[in-house]
Amino acid sequence: MDIAVIGAGAMGSAIARRLVENGAKVLTYLEGRSPATIERAKAAGMEPVGLDVIAGAGLILSIVPPATAISVAEQVAAAIRRRGLKTVFMDCNAISPQTMMQVAAVFGDDCGVVLDGCIIGGPPKTGQKGPKLYVSGDEANSSAVLSERGLEVRRVDGAIGAASALKMCYAGINKGVTGLGTAMLLAAIRSGADEALKRELQDSQPDLDAKLVQGIPDMYPKAYRWVAEMEEISEFLGKDDPASLIFKGMAGLYRKMAEDQEGGGVLAEQLNGLNKGI
Repeated sequence: MDIAVIGAGAMGSAIARRLVENGAKVLTYLEGRSPATIERAKAAGMEPVGLDVIAGAGLILSIVPPATAISVAEQVAAAIRRRGLKTVFMDCNAISPQTMMQVAAVFGDDCGVVLDGCIIGGPPKTGQKGPKLYVSGDEANSSAVLSERGLEVRRVDGAIGAASALKMCYAGINKGVTGLGTAMLLAAIRSGADEALKRELQDSQPDLDAKLVQGIPDMYPKAYRWVAEMEEISEFLGKDDPASLIFKGMAGLYRKMAEDQEGGGVLAEQLNGLNKGI
């Protein structure tokens, strides 16, 4: 069975490479993508094809930035309908259960089966385990082929929305801590309390300090993608939950860090200097 992976970014291409290494034929769609993305897909062993060919794959994985999850679903569903086919589409993006339900509605009942997936962990590396691909709504065990081709698949009890909820909760904790640390370290730098704060973290919160030392620099090139993810978490929590405002603020923070990367990385340099200087 052919497997299609829409999205040849760092995660999508690495997932595809793992599948190819374990004997799968992996299709992808690269129209309008950058030369770097096209080269990354080629290096991963992905086969570029048109959307109408993608529609004929037995399983289609969407691994794209959360802001484009619905538009990608619309393109794929339109191609499936043009060909009069039915297939299995798994959305693996960092989206809220509410957005996942919108994705499922795009396909309706005439395009086949829609699965709710989420990826926790970094892109897979040759010779190493991970990441974990959680899936819900998979009554027919359509995701079994991914386990057979080298991915670690874990089923989540519940219908569509359960896996997305897991992703929102996990990312809210993991990326929320990174964002909180970034915000307060920048505040300390502005106010002249940075060296004292850094020493106190090293003394009383060494595990947290180690997480921030690794996690903050790793965040810089991903910050632009995390903006929409934080907005999805805010939506997941809902207007009646005061914590939703926290993640609206996190979206603003990551937007600022993304703009900093585009503008020369002044804030990143300050944060890096603090970590290296104490």
